[in-house]
Amino acid sequence: MTESMLLLVLNLAGVFFFGLNGSLIALRQTSLDLIGVVVVGMVTALGGGTIRDVLINSLPPATFADWRYLAVAAAGALIAFLVGHHLERFISVIDVADAIGLSLFCVAGADKAMAFGLGLSQSVILGAITAVGGGMIRDVIIRQVPTVLTKGLYAVPAIVGSILTVASIRLGIYGTSAIVIAALSCFIIRILGMYFNLNAPKPPFRDKIQ
Repeated sequence: MTESMLLLVLNLAGVFFFGLNGSLIALRQTSLDLIGVVVVGMVTALGGGTIRDVLINSLPPATFADWRYLAVAAAGALIAFLVGHHLERFISVIDVADAIGLSLFCVAGADKAMAFGLGLSQSVILGAITAVGGGMIRDVIIRQVPTVLTKGLYAVPAIVGSILTVASIRLGIYGTSAIVIAALSCFIIRILGMYFNLNAPKPPFRDKIQ
């Protein structure tokens, strides 16, 4: 499998899992109908990549330039709507789907930013935006404080995955192994953060203020 084909597969897999995640969260936390659930799922799946493409002037965004993105996002959202009640029996399906999407998107986002000639730090930021952007839009739609701002290691794993991707490209060692290592690192950090309830540092004086 060529590098470009692998990145396409990563992108589409991330779209699917974020579509699944977004719809499952909508089912759990809202009373939306079919259209509402699917819209939330698709926004979760496609929002981060669309923001990235607009920022780097890659127009039209891949979401609209390639029908497969919309189709895969809709498929993930519909599957969640149809069998979500069965998936809920398995603990942490939502979190695992989110972690998979996060890990795949941070790599794909950082890679595309570098391909468009952005600097190292800008590419890391865009990789993270690609990974967390859709989830932030999802949370706003369902009237919830974005997960990335409130709990768990969420942005941190995306930043780590993006840094590893950018570093491997800069060092000339980018390839299938580097892609897998970057994505897996993001995934493992996110899962460990959820399992051990880890959080980014908070102000030490917060309790005194309250």
